[in-house]
Amino acid sequence: MASASSAVSIGIDFGTSNTVVALATEDGKVEAIRFDHGGKRHSVYVSALCFWEERPGSGAEAEGGPWAIEQFLEGRHIHRFIQSFKTFAASASFNSTQVFRQRYRFEDLLAAFLRTLARHGGDRFGFEAPTIMVGRPVRFAGGNPDEALAMQRYQAAFERLGAGHARYVYEPVGAAFSFARQLEHDATVLVADFGGGTSDFSVMRFSRQGGVLRAEPLGHAGIGIAGDTFDYRIVDHVVSPRLGKGSDYRSFDKVLPIPNHYYSNLARWHQLAMMKGSGDLRELRELSRTALKPGPLQDFITIVDLDLGFSLYRAVSDAKVALSAHDQVDFRFNSGGIDIRSTITRNDFEAWIADDIDRLGATIDKVLDEAGITAHEVEKVFLTGGTSFVPAVQRLFADRFGDERLTSADQFESIAYGLALIGHSPDPDRWTAARQG
Repeated sequence: MASASSAVSIGIDFGTSNTVVALATEDGKVEAIRFDHGGKRHSVYVSALCFWEERPGSGAEAEGGPWAIEQFLEGRHIHRFIQSFKTFAASASFNSTQVFRQRYRFEDLLAAFLRTLARHGGDRFGFEAPTIMVGRPVRFAGGNPDEALAMQRYQAAFERLGAGHARYVYEPVGAAFSFARQLEHDATVLVADFGGGTSDFSVMRFSRQGGVLRAEPLGHAGIGIAGDTFDYRIVDHVVSPRLGKGSDYRSFDKVLPIPNHYYSNLARWHQLAMMKGSGDLRELRELSRTALKPGPLQDFITIVDLDLGFSLYRAVSDAKVALSAHDQVDFRFNSGGIDIRSTITRNDFEAWIADDIDRLGATIDKVLDEAGITAHEVEKVFLTGGTSFVPAVQRLFADRFGDERLTSADQFESIAYGLALIGHSPDPDRWTAARQG
């Protein structure tokens, strides 16, 4: 196993849901660092933070990755759990969030998260490597993402850790470099990277000259649709109606629908915990007293009260994954006295995500247009990320490029490996997003 001191390049794939770090040594070998937790070794570090105080006023302590989830679920202290905070990186409307008596900006959260990552990586990971390559989306999540703001925040966080020399590379470019090691001849490659919050696409031209691999970026495009979006489609059609969405309450002599905005909190499981302090939970309690069918709303309240969001979304994610292998699955969530059951067919699921698939298709058209090529001129399509296994996504690419041109690799590690390889290349600056924009 390489150590931080022997690594000439570190690749950091900071993702919406998960983070992976890879080390490249002088001889060109690359490997992911592993984290020991729960008796197992993991290369994936959950992109989550949990803050807590041992006693009121003692100051916030922080944990990240699987240790953050463990701390959150144990609930021994008053805590603040934050996940998927990458989605706020490019949001000008997100200034800071309150954690006990301290306000945290995005760069504060990212720096705190990276510190936990380095601590659990031990001597296998540090910021003293001469070259650090950090992945970034082609298009950041959000309705009106401010790319310059996001990069300022990234840089501020890494500077605090002594890594002001970090370079930033489009995530699908990192995946492309990982894949290119397998190429035996020159090829034009479309790389599709499906993360938790965004899906990014790059067209690359790879060639070998004098035994040296060379690559030319031809085009990039991205969209804020990915695995979390597909999860929410299941929640919206299966779970939310069981928790009162679409039902009514009585206000004086009128019968009115339960406002849908409460159910938007179900888009991310960690948002449910935030309902406790936003006033939404208090309003739901009041609505349940006048609801025509109070039971579903009371179940919604129980999920928030008992912090069952993580278990709920784990059941949803398991169902989504199972639908990639089966024509139908029996969804069941049973916890805290709540029992939600439903049979979900693949046809149902594909109808729910049809608009999302169409928008992904439009983004593929966009990257091909930017590259100035047709689908016929793409010789290989490299798919990475768990969502790439969804049959509707597979069909989208097969219909455009043909099954024979599709290939995939490790759904989690390929970007970090490629980033580390770029850092080991003769001219890593050539691959930074600033040079390719």
